[in-house]
Amino acid sequence: MNLRQKMKRGPVFGFAIFTGASCVIESVGNWGYDFVYLDVEHTSIGVGPELERQIMAARLAGISSVVRLTGTNEVDIRKTLEMGAEGVVIPHVRTKEEAAEIVRAAKFPPVGRRGAESNVRAAAFGGPGFSWEEYIRRSNEESLIIPMAEDYEFADNVDDILSIDGIDAINFGPIDYSLSANLPIGYKIDHPSLIDAYKKIETRARAKGVGMMCPVVPPTIENAMDMIAKGVNMLILGNDMYHLQTAFKTIMTDCVEQIRQRQ
Repeated sequence: MNLRQKMKRGPVFGFAIFTGASCVIESVGNWGYDFVYLDVEHTSIGVGPELERQIMAARLAGISSVVRLTGTNEVDIRKTLEMGAEGVVIPHVRTKEEAAEIVRAAKFPPVGRRGAESNVRAAAFGGPGFSWEEYIRRSNEESLIIPMAEDYEFADNVDDILSIDGIDAINFGPIDYSLSANLPIGYKIDHPSLIDAYKKIETRARAKGVGMMCPVVPPTIENAMDMIAKGVNMLILGNDMYHLQTAFKTIMTDCVEQIRQRQ
């Protein structure tokens, strides 16, 4: 079952991956989560062999992958989808024109203008039973386009942005949105101005049948249920480095520091 199908049944849960470690991705899949959010924007990983290994690790573990890229570059979008990712997340989308660029790059005609090649993983390398018509139809139906709302301009232009057909979900980024609007920084959507911006975006998205993706940090049941109540149906439960740092801190405070104090 692909991620789009899972989203129709209810909220989906995943983790962002900053380390690029295949074993982490496989472990997330082994535990029954729904997706991994592979990060290219804030890591040293590019759209090349390292990213391909991560996508393959997700496929091996039976888990969906979406990839946060660095912008609207059509080659990066096309290659990411051809490697087998189920969707692309594009940061800092501010205008209708940028949203249109993403759809143009990610979707085949008549929806977009994505270039085609059969000798890629997404097309099963043109192997037995390959059909151009089926490949194009399935790709256009299943690939997920997720622009990020992490600048105040997104809220200002949300109606224009959502006038572009082909957007499947909006990834609301509270940290960068707060930075852009000179608000207190944090993962919580609790400042009045941030709440207003989020509500405006979520209301418009819901009216269009567009999903909402958002981080849930820390990933407690209270925080998760709060975000679901706010209309989020794609929950990012932190990232691997966050959880690694949390574990290191716990071991240091609960074990190492106490031993050192007893010396």
